[in-house]
Amino acid sequence: MTATTDGSTGALPPRAAAATDSTTAQSTAAQTAQPPLPEGEAPGAFAAAERATALAAEHLLSRQDEQGWWKGDLETNVTMDAEDLLLRQFLGVQDEETTRAAALYIRSEQRPDGTWATFLGGPGELSTTIEAYVALRLAGDAPDAPHMAAASAWIREQGGIAASRVFTRIWLALFGWWKWEDLPELPPEIMFLPKWFPLNLYDFGQWARQTIVPLTVVSAKRPVRPAPFPLDELHTDPARPNPPRPLAPAASWDGAFQRLDKALHHYRRFPLRRLRRLALNQAARWIVERQENDGCWGGIQPPAVYSIIALHLLGYDLDHPVLREGLKSLDRFAVRREDGSRMIEACQSPVWDTCLATIALADAGVAPDHPALVKAADWMLGEQIDRTGDWAVRRPGLTPGGWAFEFHNDTYPDIDDTAEVVLALKRVRHPDPARVETAVRRAARWNLGMQSKNGAWGAFDADNTSTLPNRLPFCDFGEVVDPPSADVTAHVVEMLAFLGERHDPRTRRGVEWLLAEQEESGAWFGRWGVNYVYGTGSAVPALVAAGIPASHPALRRAVRWLESVQNDDGGWGEDLRSYRDSEWIGRGTSTASQTAWALMALLAAGEREGKAVERGVAWLVDTQRADGSWDEPHFTGTGFPWDFSINYHLYRQVFPLTALGRYVHGELFTPDRLEA
Repeated sequence: MTATTDGSTGALPPRAAAATDSTTAQSTAAQTAQPPLPEGEAPGAFAAAERATALAAEHLLSRQDEQGWWKGDLETNVTMDAEDLLLRQFLGVQDEETTRAAALYIRSEQRPDGTWATFLGGPGELSTTIEAYVALRLAGDAPDAPHMAAASAWIREQGGIAASRVFTRIWLALFGWWKWEDLPELPPEIMFLPKWFPLNLYDFGQWARQTIVPLTVVSAKRPVRPAPFPLDELHTDPARPNPPRPLAPAASWDGAFQRLDKALHHYRRFPLRRLRRLALNQAARWIVERQENDGCWGGIQPPAVYSIIALHLLGYDLDHPVLREGLKSLDRFAVRREDGSRMIEACQSPVWDTCLATIALADAGVAPDHPALVKAADWMLGEQIDRTGDWAVRRPGLTPGGWAFEFHNDTYPDIDDTAEVVLALKRVRHPDPARVETAVRRAARWNLGMQSKNGAWGAFDADNTSTLPNRLPFCDFGEVVDPPSADVTAHVVEMLAFLGERHDPRTRRGVEWLLAEQEESGAWFGRWGVNYVYGTGSAVPALVAAGIPASHPALRRAVRWLESVQNDDGGWGEDLRSYRDSEWIGRGTSTASQTAWALMALLAAGEREGKAVERGVAWLVDTQRADGSWDEPHFTGTGFPWDFSINYHLYRQVFPLTALGRYVHGELFTPDRLEA
């Protein structure tokens, strides 16, 4: 794995497809019928936007893999790297080179105050800092080294290990650095709760479900490997590492679940042995059945890590094919950098990146039958999932047909990827249109079948809306349920509109839900991107595609809000702190992707001749690099709002190109044009 041309890193070196040279991209754009020059727009400024669009298209084309896909790095935070080292220590498979490379990356992410954050410019985060510190101790860094002493002092100031999240304390309990009895119980008997019962396994979101099942095994087994060193320096009082805390009132939800946890601790002492044995066996079967062909679980690193530990505790040898392939899969999450460091991706995003790249290139004027787009369509068609997964628990009998986010994840297709893949395929003139049409119709049926009762769509499951899982003492980190969101719903509505289903009652229900979800400010909340700029950038184009006129009051409010939060430099930015602090809503350093989202909304709302669009386009043109790319060190993707943030390294390319393309060429692809 090597550095890409824009200074980021990629899973594979970028390869230029044979027919994707710069002259093709530029001549295609030049041959496209140009919309009238915006009123008052200087010819030089418009020409600059044209040049920027062609250059960006050339750059993106050059990054396509020879198999047809695109993939940028998916950067999160150093807990991925720390937990990878802790896993290797637990299994006894650590090696000097991996440890050195991981430690090099972890050190590079430490802030001057000794802490580690979860996004660029964010505040120090306690659990992340603890895990990074422990990983560096495993790598041989001395506790009295200046960078380590600064970290441990800050950890103590924040309350020490006792104040960290449950997941961090589980990792520490594996080595005796924390007592298992001081952790919430997660009994494997949860496997037997019927699907209608509160807190059954399918009340949890897809990502939480994959993590909880193996952790029930770990919780039941309570393994302890000998600690290679003490961690007294991370406690406020080593003699009392876990000072008692008062229980919440019994009448409150917190109090009720705290008392339930105490009861489960009592049950653990005298479990029904046969029932527990059956539960552990059921958990093992559940885990093994969901292992993907490449050895991973759901294409996500955290469930893979916990699944390997759980199966090992249940007697699976490291040479067993399941664990052997699982361990191999973890290496595929590693990105090697030019300085010799090693960064772990939480997951990989080839399907998502490829459909977004296809949309961007098509909207930038690249011919629909261009070899690069046809090759991308072929690859996406080959990734469509034709088997049922966990989603079928809530939608039995629904024919599969979705796409997942990752290379290998047949168990958990998601609604968002499926909608965007369809929007990408509809832009490609494929030599086998019947094949494309069959895939598109299957995908549309599946997405329609995944509509929740309220008319909207979540990411992975239908009607995953219980509020109880978030209240469990065990669930103190991130979202563990998957309710419908505005951004996913908007993408599905846009897809349905492009398929000629504007007037379908199910589409109209989605539109009504979106209109009802608009904030008083005029914005929409962004669940999977940061934040209100993303939600608004998703909702407005979808509503317009579904037939809502640009003059509609909801769209006028959205336009006014976007204009009100535009930065003085002409761009848009929104900090991740907007998820917790309303003062940050719509505020932050201008970024290429967020500027593009705002422009996509404004252009859809008919503001092509507006001053805000002119300034936003100028910002993209002025900040473009000589090779056609943009810099974007800021995190604009969301895993869990606030708790888990993502820097998608291809966002900085695909979204600016989409926005510039729509500005330069107008809307080349609209439901009306496709229906005609």
